[in-house]
Amino acid sequence: MSIFLSKQKVIKDWTDYNGHMNVAYYVLIFDIYGAEILMNKFNMGEQSAKTTKKSTMVVESHITYNQEVTEGEEVDVNLLYFDHDKKRLLYKMEMVHKEKKYVASTIEVLSLYVDLGQRKVSEFENEKIKIMEEFIMKNKSTFNSKDLKFYNKLKK
Repeated sequence: MSIFLSKQKVIKDWTDYNGHMNVAYYVLIFDIYGAEILMNKFNMGEQSAKTTKKSTMVVESHITYNQEVTEGEEVDVNLLYFDHDKKRLLYKMEMVHKEKKYVASTIEVLSLYVDLGQRKVSEFENEKIKIMEEFIMKNKSTFNSKDLKFYNKLKK
């Protein structure tokens, strides 16, 4: 099971000379049309960076390219897993071909919460912890921790 985050159509600019989506654009889709949606749910996205000078920065990621997608095809970006500790976020997403239903790609990400004014890792504020914990409780039954690479990096 998964949590739907967004739907994207592969555009010509994202394709390469091999006739499929270039690897860089998988990351772009996961970041802009997946992670940013997730971060906004937790008040840690662009608005937070601008108003509170606090945001997240990716420190590690693991991506799989399971099957190609080509121009004009649509993909869904879904959340498979989410957890956190006092200053880290761990999440995994998948990109699923809208019509054919195959998993085209996955990404697992470990991010740090950062005070942008000091450019230093920071602990989450209580209100953000509460939002994340409520999200986890509501969606825990859909999460799949199988094959996570970075799970042991959370300091619980």
